[in-house]
Amino acid sequence: MILTIIAVTWLFLVLVGVPIGISMILVSMGYFYWTGMGLAFAMSRMVDGLNSFPMLAVPLFILAAGILNGAGITNHLFGFARALVGHIRGGLGHVNVLASLFFSGMSGSALADAGGLGKMEIEAMRRAGYDDDFSGAVTAASSMIGPLVPPSITMVLYGVISNTSIGQLFLGGVVPGVLCAGALMVMVYVIALRRDYPRDDWPGVAAIGRLFVRSFPALLTPAVIVGGIFSGWFSPTEAAAVTVLYAILIDLLFYRELTWRRLWDAIYETTATSAGIATIIAGVSLLGYVLAREQAPQQIATMFLAIADGPVSFLIAVNLMIFVLGMFIESLVILLIVVPILVPIALGFHIDPVHFGIIVVLNLMISILTPPMGMALFVVAQVGNIPFQRLATAILPWLIPPIVVLILVCAFPVLSTGLPSLMR
Repeated sequence: MILTIIAVTWLFLVLVGVPIGISMILVSMGYFYWTGMGLAFAMSRMVDGLNSFPMLAVPLFILAAGILNGAGITNHLFGFARALVGHIRGGLGHVNVLASLFFSGMSGSALADAGGLGKMEIEAMRRAGYDDDFSGAVTAASSMIGPLVPPSITMVLYGVISNTSIGQLFLGGVVPGVLCAGALMVMVYVIALRRDYPRDDWPGVAAIGRLFVRSFPALLTPAVIVGGIFSGWFSPTEAAAVTVLYAILIDLLFYRELTWRRLWDAIYETTATSAGIATIIAGVSLLGYVLAREQAPQQIATMFLAIADGPVSFLIAVNLMIFVLGMFIESLVILLIVVPILVPIALGFHIDPVHFGIIVVLNLMISILTPPMGMALFVVAQVGNIPFQRLATAILPWLIPPIVVLILVCAFPVLSTGLPSLMR
């Protein structure tokens, strides 16, 4: 009964417009007051939830993405991607996907991708005669690649709460991320053939070479991060700080487009975004304690063990649950509340923690595309000036490629564990 009251109250607060982090804090505070535990204890729980060294990587990666955006590096990446694949049928759709793959190696955030590249991509596609539903849908769908390719803010958080190697998770997401990009490009090609979308002229090897040289310092970012982690030069958290310094360094040496105003905007955006994430983490820490005290994890575990008699049925149940929850709840909340409950069960079924982590992250990225609460849809609708209802309808066919990749990753664990196993 208590769990039902908590769930109903929280959902009511969310539906009336209370921010998710604040709503979790209010519900938890009400529980503490009702049980006589005191608000001082609640405050200490929130502080403890935020007191994590690996968690520092989150605002640092956000800052790095902001600096790279402010330095105009997204323009260089878009130009290089256009030279590579713009001549294929539906050229700018392929450019959209490939640019997201490149940018994901620097930002680690789907929403940073959608917001940073989205406006430029959609405007370019409009000028070339692409429909808004196609332009918006492919922009939103390609943004999900961001947290799959290192660095990844979502993987950092998963690694912290599940005690899984963040470096192994970074490597584990490379193949699924590339597969998602390939699957989306196949989708682009099929639709482009049916609608007779245009393509660019072949720019020539010399032009591609010039653009590659111009973009190379930015493209090197994921290699610097992963190489530094596995060489032992720095930890994943220190890698985030190195990424910020590297972003500033390549602008000073190569691009020279980052102004003091743009740097300030990047810092401001990082502060605002990090404050929102910190509020959610603090709320999850409180609500997680409440759920643990009311034995919700044990009840969920019992439910899963009742319907899952092996790793296959367990993964099917997890995928369905996250997919349904993702339609209504922000992916970060699902990650912080549900994953700590599911990881011990996965380990009990002898599922590799890196494999399970990639499955969860891929699921969560699909959830940012699912209406009515898909966060990527809201961002793309805003930056592209596309009605949300139109975009929510247009995105539905684009859920097929990542779902196919998800099925492949579930069926063939080597897709997510192959690269990490080579580095162990």
